[in-house]
Amino acid sequence: MSKDSQCSEHPHIPVLVEELKTGVISRRHFLRTATLLGLSAVAAYTLSGVANPFIGEAEAADALPKGGHLRIGMRCMEIKSPHQADFAERSNVIRQVCEFLTFTGNDNITRPYLLERWEVSDDLKTWTLHIRKGVKWHNGRALTADDVVWNLKRVCDPAVGSSTLGLFTGYLVQEYDTGEKDASGKPKKSSRLWSDKAIEKVDDSTVRLNAFAPQIAVPEHLFHYAMFIIDPAEKGVFGPGSNGTGPFELTEFTVGKGAKYKARKDYWGTGPYLDSFEFIDLGDNPGASISAMASKQVDGLSEADAVQVNAMKRLPHVQPYGVLTSQTGVARMRVDHKILGDKRVRQAMRLAIDRQKIITTSLLGAGIPAEDHHVAPVHPEYAALPKYGRDIGKAKKLLAEAGYPNGFEIDMVTRPDPIWELNTVQALAEQFKDIGVKVNIKPLPSAQYWEVWTKVPFSLTGWGHRPLGIMTLALAYRSNAAWNESGYSNPEFDALLDQADGILDPKKRSIVMAKIEALMQDDGPLVQPFWRTFSTVMDKKVKGFSVHPSQYIFANQYAVTA
Repeated sequence: MSKDSQCSEHPHIPVLVEELKTGVISRRHFLRTATLLGLSAVAAYTLSGVANPFIGEAEAADALPKGGHLRIGMRCMEIKSPHQADFAERSNVIRQVCEFLTFTGNDNITRPYLLERWEVSDDLKTWTLHIRKGVKWHNGRALTADDVVWNLKRVCDPAVGSSTLGLFTGYLVQEYDTGEKDASGKPKKSSRLWSDKAIEKVDDSTVRLNAFAPQIAVPEHLFHYAMFIIDPAEKGVFGPGSNGTGPFELTEFTVGKGAKYKARKDYWGTGPYLDSFEFIDLGDNPGASISAMASKQVDGLSEADAVQVNAMKRLPHVQPYGVLTSQTGVARMRVDHKILGDKRVRQAMRLAIDRQKIITTSLLGAGIPAEDHHVAPVHPEYAALPKYGRDIGKAKKLLAEAGYPNGFEIDMVTRPDPIWELNTVQALAEQFKDIGVKVNIKPLPSAQYWEVWTKVPFSLTGWGHRPLGIMTLALAYRSNAAWNESGYSNPEFDALLDQADGILDPKKRSIVMAKIEALMQDDGPLVQPFWRTFSTVMDKKVKGFSVHPSQYIFANQYAVTA
């Protein structure tokens, strides 16, 4: 059977079916892996014997009321380019206008979106992407393979500064020595596509990715924050009137104030049910969001922490939502700092904290302990390592060996909003005192924080949910990745991550992941106290809403009653 045939099937799928029947793998494992290999979600759910939740949602969507206006409170930050979107808030503003090739749902299953399907070769190196027919840009032009190729190549250009480059490194993109040296005399490195044929137009509706190494997570990479499909004619610029394929047109956008949209009546997909929609920026003060919900100035929030939810859940018109995800807060340390560059210091900082106490004080219990390696129990390749707790004596001994028997003093940068981030920094600072480390807390407004978050020696950064641990690690810790805020660069880590990327079976991948997790606990640049329960609130008049683990807002799915 031809690899490009619509009815082609990856040879590993019958193996998965047999393993499911004999109990070797779980239904969850089957669903995720079979769909990544190109089996439709409908077929995968049928074979698994699990009811497809999206069928019920589709039936419910047909009954949603039409018309009306929806207001959601969310920070509205400067947007330089969709391909540079770095957090959910920026991505949410763009997402209503521009779309992704794939869609990872609340069930953690990735489906085609602007694609109608894909096929992958036996060795996981060749991915054939079939573009959905009938999709048009707002200006009436059809979406084509040329558009997709341009977008994929653009995010692979280091000059663009897209975090997607870090995801593609290791199979589509390679680092190379530029022949130049930096100020310290070290060779300068850059990135480029490994081959002129790495991203290939097959015909007007087909694109092929030819990788030099196997990669299982390609469909999930295509749903990353910054992997928007934007109109090449706009050259990466986004604002009111931007051309897109999405359900809304952006009519107004003001940083720090809000974004307004009107519905497209010619949208190719589901919805929109609303006539119009807007984000309203409520600022950094968490009390402002509570007041806005209480007074019905907004109909919902993009996020609400445990303190805010507790304050609002008794309001008769408010519905709370929550889900445990791989969302977290990471106290990260720059490895090029004269103190934090010593791994013994980083180990001591990890041993200084009482995770459960931080969860209780900072999250009001809405989370579970983390293990300082940024791979979550919800990730399919997570490996459970032996637990270790707070050990003040060992931490002080490590500091003394590093030359700091009396501890040291350091500034720690954070944001005041969401409030759980500031609360976490305060809790950490109190616990670091016990090993002689004095932390001076430096809160910055969000806009200023994002200007320095990759530069300051010590800070706390909120990290969003990703469906796979290998995605998070590639974004945050791979050498020279755009979001590698700690400057971490470890060839052993990079090689292990490359190895994990090409392993199809999550159980086998977890064997390599155990090595990565242990390496991070020994050498890594982070103190990670917890995994958060992501929560928010909506007015009960909002229909069709469900919590996406990545904090994504899909306004075309929502409706409002009078």
